[in-house]
Amino acid sequence: MPSGTDDATAPDPGGSGRGPERVAAIVSAKDEEERLGATLAALARISVVDLVVVVDDGSTDGTLRVANLAGVQTVKHQVNMGKAQAMTSGATAVSLLEAEVGGAFQSDTPRALLFVDADLEESAVNLDLLCVPVVTGEADMAIATLPPQRTAGGGFGFVVSMAREGITQLAGRTMNQPLSGMRCITREAFDAALPLATGWGVEVGLTVDVLRNRGRVVEVPVELHHRVTGRGPKAQLHRMRQYRDVARALKVRERS
Repeated sequence: MPSGTDDATAPDPGGSGRGPERVAAIVSAKDEEERLGATLAALARISVVDLVVVVDDGSTDGTLRVANLAGVQTVKHQVNMGKAQAMTSGATAVSLLEAEVGGAFQSDTPRALLFVDADLEESAVNLDLLCVPVVTGEADMAIATLPPQRTAGGGFGFVVSMAREGITQLAGRTMNQPLSGMRCITREAFDAALPLATGWGVEVGLTVDVLRNRGRVVEVPVELHHRVTGRGPKAQLHRMRQYRDVARALKVRERS
């Protein structure tokens, strides 16, 4: 069940007491040709999702080809620009498609945005649960909390602890999984949080910003499984960059 709502102080994101009727899934992908196809097939089974945009963030493999074969909308970054820019590019593409007069995705009401990791494969179908609080108007942003992952070798928890403590200090909420990248958010809440924090600090920055904007944020347990980074030298370099970016996102928001 979702946790952590505060309806007494929450704004009405749509002005009507109802949430958005449809959802656009934005999949950020870099070199994910092996897993992306299964992820997109799973997303196609979520009835409320009627638009999927894959942002190929500088891949050097067949990621874009897989997306095109699946028949989804695509955005191509010629060089890797990072997750925050991929999310922003995907959201911009959704807006343009909704504004296209006579287009297949034209809409007077902005869709909610569902941010999806490309490596979820078949488990991505369970993201239908994450959309429920947003489309019903219960929440402005829903964050997925994941079960223990099937692949051993996760991190040591340093970055998670820093992110959790930082969000608590800056926004008054203690999040179960502060670094979770799977989120469903109203267009209004997303736009109000722009520009996003750079690099791997994007999730922490988004959480702080939505909460500070008096947005209703819930965490939803969802059975999702993705590739675990591991503990080798490459993985440790990734965590160093993640630590740097999360610390930077928190520092910027301490001053604002």
